Amino acid sequence: MDAAVYAQPGSGARFDWGLSGAAELGRVCAALVVVDVLSFTTAVEVAVARGTRVHPFPWGDQAADYARRVGAVAAVGRRQASPEQPWSLSPAALRAAPAVPDLVLPSPNGSAISAAASATGLPVVAACLRNARAVGRWLRRQGYGTTNAPVGVVAAGERWPDGSLRPSVEDQLGAASVLDALSGVPGGLSVEAAMALAALASTPDVPAAIRGCVSGRELVERGFAEDVEIAVRLDVSDVVPLLRQGVFSAA
Repeated sequence: MDAAVYAQPGSGARFDWGLSGAAELGRVCAALVVVDVLSFTTAVEVAVARGTRVHPFPWGDQAADYARRVGAVAAVGRRQASPEQPWSLSPAALRAAPAVPDLVLPSPNGSAISAAASATGLPVVAACLRNARAVGRWLRRQGYGTTNAPVGVVAAGERWPDGSLRPSVEDQLGAASVLDALSGVPGGLSVEAAMALAALASTPDVPAAIRGCVSGRELVERGFAEDVEIAVRLDVSDVVPLLRQGVFSAA
């Protein structure tokens, strides 16, 4: 099979999963949208709305060193947050913590994808349920969504213990919400994007679906129900976090 077919040619809005999907769409699209509802892109929206510049960084023990090099604060894991270090991947924690000018925000999924996508030089937007419509409006205003300037929407997904991709309900619905806002773009939706959008049409209560899905229940059971509640608020934000030179700030 011709490898070009994996890029979903001939459509204005395209959809794929994970780091490999982002790499494939990044070869041919004019802009990329990363969706990691629980919780990277929700955390980015919350932080950028407060005026913080967010530096995506792959998950690992080098985030603190990187933060020192770029003059930023490094976020820690949810369980590692403390009064002295209140910044973490938790959107609720980021709302309560003092706003800082620059924050390094590591995660194994959305942040890793964003950091890798930054190397393509393409515009990369962080989308979640809170800002899906705002992201769609911004992309259309910029002229994206044609066959000559297609948009690639990437659902980050989760990871199984062996490191392989686990497609997730929350990211499919988040990506579908962006694609819904892109419906009617001149280039149309690829089959993959249309099928992702169909999941939204068949979900009458998106917040309830995310509360009840594996990722939502996992966070609730770990004591982070507020993070889920922040994430499931639909279209409450006009903030469009755009990755420029490796840093997310408001478009």
